[in-house]
Amino acid sequence: MTDFTLHDIESAPEQSKPLLENSQKAFGMIPGLHAVMAEAPGVLDGYQKLHQLVLDTSFDNDETTVVWQSINVEHACHYCVPAHTGIAKNMQVSDDIINALRDETPLPSDKLEALRTFTLAVTRKRGNVSREDLDAFYQAGYSHRQVLEVILVLSQKVMSNYINHIAETPVDEPFQKFAWKKAE
Repeated sequence: MTDFTLHDIESAPEQSKPLLENSQKAFGMIPGLHAVMAEAPGVLDGYQKLHQLVLDTSFDNDETTVVWQSINVEHACHYCVPAHTGIAKNMQVSDDIINALRDETPLPSDKLEALRTFTLAVTRKRGNVSREDLDAFYQAGYSHRQVLEVILVLSQKVMSNYINHIAETPVDEPFQKFAWKKAE
């Protein structure tokens, strides 16, 4: 167990208090990840801004979930996979998509599978994707915009996944029913 503080509005540094109030309003609670990030106000602020930018991409809810969860699963994030399972359900993403992402089994459409494949290529190759990776992504109907948006989502997920690994952030109560562990 690490010794990172799970801040609330009272214990948080002054600059983080309004950010945690925003989290409380948006989610009806302060997610554990946000409680940890509050220790460094710029981190929480940056994460909240990235989150909004991700929601504003050209991806629909299914596609956003594919990118988020592909990265979460690849990084084996004990916190983000359950949280994004609950978020996906709230976004009306089908259980077929949710389960395929969690279980690393085929997605229900070739286009979504191409999105997962490209997202994993960017993640695993640290951006050094091949011409073949790009061509397959473009042939599936994606464009330069979506290449850049995958990188935007990856930026958000690196923050959350890495912080959760280091802080050992406990899974929030509403998402505990979606507990997950990477298959070996």
